[in-house]
Amino acid sequence: MDARPTMTDVAERAGVSRALVSIVFRDVPGASEQTRARVKAAAAELGYAPDRRARLLSRRRTRVLGVTFALGHEFHADLLAGLYRAAAAHDHELALSGTTGDRDEDEAVADLLALRCDALLLLGSALGEPALARLAATVPVVAVARGTRAAGVDVVRTDDVAGAALAARHLLDLGHARLVHVDGGAAAGADERRRGFATAVDGAGRGPAVTTGGGLTEDDGAAAAGRLLAEGPLPTGLVVFNDQSAVGLMDVLQQAGRRWPEDVSVVGYDDSPVARSRWARLTTVRQDVDALARLAVLRAVERVEDPAPPAREDLVAPSLVVRGSTGPPDPSR
Repeated sequence: MDARPTMTDVAERAGVSRALVSIVFRDVPGASEQTRARVKAAAAELGYAPDRRARLLSRRRTRVLGVTFALGHEFHADLLAGLYRAAAAHDHELALSGTTGDRDEDEAVADLLALRCDALLLLGSALGEPALARLAATVPVVAVARGTRAAGVDVVRTDDVAGAALAARHLLDLGHARLVHVDGGAAAGADERRRGFATAVDGAGRGPAVTTGGGLTEDDGAAAAGRLLAEGPLPTGLVVFNDQSAVGLMDVLQQAGRRWPEDVSVVGYDDSPVARSRWARLTTVRQDVDALARLAVLRAVERVEDPAPPAREDLVAPSLVVRGSTGPPDPSR
């Protein structure tokens, strides 16, 4: 049986150094497009494929886990606190790289790669599956609070289908018949929450489920409230994508003279600090931040130690926290 071709064989065939071949297959700067094409053609001719396990095991350990997160996202802030605790329990440190309107996730990831972090924890990542798979071929990656089938990417997330169904069933059990889901648009978890809401509403014979556009921010919730008020009559029960969007919606409803839960019941998602404020008293779906953080760090550390096993997905069960923003509908409405 012929010996498996090596990186040195590819370098000789392409007429370049072994270091350049390494740069090409790690997909990092340092080689021209022409050189990359020549190296990949040589690899294809020889039947060479990078040994991901050997490459990961050969990395010098830093005991630092890189984390990307969205600045201003309250749930991400809660997750970061949990990740610090979980990392300390494994004798690891965190390196943080935030995304903003002017700084995208690619840039945030690149900064962490430059620090040679042992693994990356991507909170609510918006990267496409091909990009995630390419990243996971060079460094262990855990997608947190977002599902993906990208090759080599471990997933730790809340069961968002179950969470949205919990919210909808709570309102249905209170007697609400006119429900609307203010969704998360293209945000991580939005598809699952739409599906959970629809499953609960349709399963109770109250379908078809009605969804309106929303998003992650208070401004998104405020915009949704404006549309709902203009369309009238206002639904008696609203399930909102997250707590931040919910409080933006509630602020606009209050300014329009609507009260909760007398005129409309509102359920958020995340159980972030704003949900616990005296003003909002927001009923919400709680994500178990500590469980998510513990599992995310554990999967990252395990993947650094042994990159060979197949990627896995961990689903964490949500729970409902009932506060003052929900109640039975007014029978006169």
